[in-house]
Amino acid sequence: MASTQDLIKTAIERFQEEVPALAQLKLVFELELRGRGDVQMFRVEVPGPKISKAASTEDARVTVAIPRSDFNTLATEGHVRDYIEAVENGHIRASGDSNIQKLIAQVVQRHEQRVRTKKVH
Repeated sequence: MASTQDLIKTAIERFQEEVPALAQLKLVFELELRGRGDVQMFRVEVPGPKISKAASTEDARVTVAIPRSDFNTLATEGHVRDYIEAVENGHIRASGDSNIQKLIAQVVQRHEQRVRTKKVH
């Protein structure tokens, strides 16, 4: 089985492959994976990604919290639409710099609109 850091890298690469506009975004964020009484914290820097285990990240602009089981599935099988549904259903929560959150949401939203437009033609 892949290490957690490998799964994080896979998730980021898959997401950026689907939404290339996010590939050049410079951001440090904290990823909080919760599972059965355990919480793992990671510092993730993109582009890269550079991933390290961290108790707390001073330079993180955003914190993304997700249950470990959901993360494992999304990292290996998830598509942008799955991430959107996870956010809408409260499985993924983000906190921190609201401008960064809005920027990412807008880029993803535009991507989804382009995908829908291509399907119509």
